[in-house]
Amino acid sequence: MLSSYKKSEEFVWLKEVDSVALQQSLRDLDRAYKNFFAKRAAMPKFKSKHNHNKSYRTQCINGNIAVAGKYIKLPKLGYVKAKISMPVTGKINNATIEQVSSGKYFCVLNVEVEQPIYENAGRIIGIDVGIKEFYSDSNGNTVDNPKYLDKSMRKLVKEQRKLSHMTKFSKNWNKQRIIVARIHEKITNQRNDFLHRESTKLLRENQIICIEDLNVKGMVHNHKLAKNISDVSWSKFFDMLEYKSAFYGSEIVRVPRFYASSQTCNICGYKHIQVKNLSVREWICPECGTYHDRDINAAINIKEKGLSLLAEQVA
Repeated sequence: MLSSYKKSEEFVWLKEVDSVALQQSLRDLDRAYKNFFAKRAAMPKFKSKHNHNKSYRTQCINGNIAVAGKYIKLPKLGYVKAKISMPVTGKINNATIEQVSSGKYFCVLNVEVEQPIYENAGRIIGIDVGIKEFYSDSNGNTVDNPKYLDKSMRKLVKEQRKLSHMTKFSKNWNKQRIIVARIHEKITNQRNDFLHRESTKLLRENQIICIEDLNVKGMVHNHKLAKNISDVSWSKFFDMLEYKSAFYGSEIVRVPRFYASSQTCNICGYKHIQVKNLSVREWICPECGTYHDRDINAAINIKEKGLSLLAEQVA
């Protein structure tokens, strides 16, 4: 049908587009419908050309995709000037070209390379994530939450208010929409940079990292904490730890979410029910008299629980 459409007057514009990209779109649509009928995904939605996020994927055939100096070669487009973020070595399989809400264009290359293996320092650590502190570890260290959204909120509110007063889809509205999108983009870039640095640091230093198996989607339903939980991006942080662990030969152990890590004394095992209240940040164990910082105590318990789960797997 695609070949016949190209010959018709109504769809003659299809000849202007990379033919492999058109075929790939049909494959993606076919997969989307199969996932829908298999009840693995929602019904595919029609994507208008007026959407702010646009993308397409094309395959590398006979060297039609290549990186040459400051240029990237793409089918039908030829050599396009680009900022190359890292050296491209290995066989290029495909390329995804995307225009994001801020108006910028990105090309993501899928390249076949050998998986790098790095060394780690061989330590073991437990991590308890939070909102005030991004995480506390079982060694007594804490990392502050940078709260990038809060820092940009005043500027974001100001620009969004301007946008809401403009006529939708007008030229001025579109200019203002891009200003708002670039603020969101900066916040996202800052957050991703922070998460990458922290996850890489943990994997370089540790052989085993124990974390909580949090139900983040359920926690976001708490309207008082939803904004802060979304901003701190625990799920993305855990995902980074998971996929990077293969590069460092590390192991990520998820402790069950219903384990009372904050309420349990890591010295004697006494469970203090009153600590369930989130406002209690420090407490003294009634059983053994040990002073506890809530988050560091939780991190120590997460570490011990994770190690016991590993021992059970080996046994």
